[in-house]
Amino acid sequence: MTPGAGGGGPMKDCEYSQISTHSSSSPMESPHKKKKTALRRKWEVFPGRNKFFCNGRIMMARQTGVFYLTLLLILVTSGLFFAFDCPYLSDQITPAIPAVGALLFFFVTGTLLRTSFSDPGVLPRATPDEAADLERQIDIANGSSSGGYRPPPRTKEIVINGQTVKLKYCFTCKIFRPPRASHCSLCDNCVERFDHHCPWVGNCVGKRNYRFFYMFILSLSFLTVFIFAFVITHIIHRSQKTGFLSALKDSPASVLEAVVCFFSVWSIVGLSGFHTYLISSNQTTNEDIKGSWSSKRGKENYNPYSYGNIFTNCCSALCGPLSPSLIDRRGFIQPDTPQLAAPSNGITMYGATQSQSNMAAATPLLQSEPSITSEELPLPGKTTISAPCAALTLGQPTPPSSIPNLTSETGLSDMIPLKEDPESHQFLTPEEAPSPPGMLPMGSPVSHSHTMHVLSLASQDSLHEDSVRGLVKLSSV
Repeated sequence: MTPGAGGGGPMKDCEYSQISTHSSSSPMESPHKKKKTALRRKWEVFPGRNKFFCNGRIMMARQTGVFYLTLLLILVTSGLFFAFDCPYLSDQITPAIPAVGALLFFFVTGTLLRTSFSDPGVLPRATPDEAADLERQIDIANGSSSGGYRPPPRTKEIVINGQTVKLKYCFTCKIFRPPRASHCSLCDNCVERFDHHCPWVGNCVGKRNYRFFYMFILSLSFLTVFIFAFVITHIIHRSQKTGFLSALKDSPASVLEAVVCFFSVWSIVGLSGFHTYLISSNQTTNEDIKGSWSSKRGKENYNPYSYGNIFTNCCSALCGPLSPSLIDRRGFIQPDTPQLAAPSNGITMYGATQSQSNMAAATPLLQSEPSITSEELPLPGKTTISAPCAALTLGQPTPPSSIPNLTSETGLSDMIPLKEDPESHQFLTPEEAPSPPGMLPMGSPVSHSHTMHVLSLASQDSLHEDSVRGLVKLSSV
């Protein structure tokens, strides 16, 4: 950089070289250029083993073959009933039979789809930061933060209604599961108030879809019993007129319906009764199988979640508010916040040593050759050149009572040597200069004319050369 012609040119160059360290012309311009990428939804990168349809609105387990079998059996059996039995029963007995059958069919289908297509209460997995923080807490609790073998974290204990409940740690989700939650091995998710994984509905049964599952099996029990009862009624009514074999020949679909309903009604009705017992005692299938609240474990072992009233327990399970989904599967993935990069043509000051900091601060001086005036002359007690330019540290100032140090830390005589002029008067009298020649004492007054006269004797080339030499000495300190 060449010095400017005017007096303000070098100073402007010095200010610019200090402030403008980025290649961009505008200081408000961001150094990063955001790439326009299509936002992805969270269900597209969901870590569990689930399938999603309709842009994440439908959530199911990956194994859905048995679900399609369940739906097929319901549709086929009900379709045969409405096609071959309902016309005869409506004419001979009452038209209310097909109406009630249709109502039960739509209710069963609706609750099945609601159970199968909804989020059962999946708990979100811990983020890397949350998992690392939890690992640190576990290390501190186990007393093995210094390294070495760490025993695997297992449980935490909390008290609910006077009963001690253990919270288990999930190594897959990196969380301590809430009470009554469990990890489904088929879906690979932790489910809140986990009941069981039901392949017949193609989904887990948990906190958010248990009521729909119960209403499904209960209404399916009524529909199965309803179809089986009126199929038998149809066959008996026909056999009274034309005989039993003729009735079977006239309506062969009724035989198939009766066989399907007979073998399925026992399991469906039994399952409905079992879940009615669980709801009345406010338990889950997982807790009942494990015997978590069984009296065999001790006299003081009891279910802390039961309200002590069958009606209250049923209302809590079936009529309570439905909790929202915690995974937000249709939400968009927010892009990571970009980290600011270091300037390409600047000097990064983070982690620099003292000598590197001094050289970085003196960089504008190496790029320009400003003319120093009397207000910019550094004295031993003054360590800056000027306010607009960067600070040039010349070592620690010497106390007034001590003798000035003749080292490179206070190398002002090396940077601006004092030259004698035979035509001019002496600048320093013997009374004013008790220190060695070439050094200015701390308390000596320097007038404006004396300073300008000294500067007139030093050329710009020698000043620049001595300045560079002094900076090299400073960098080696």
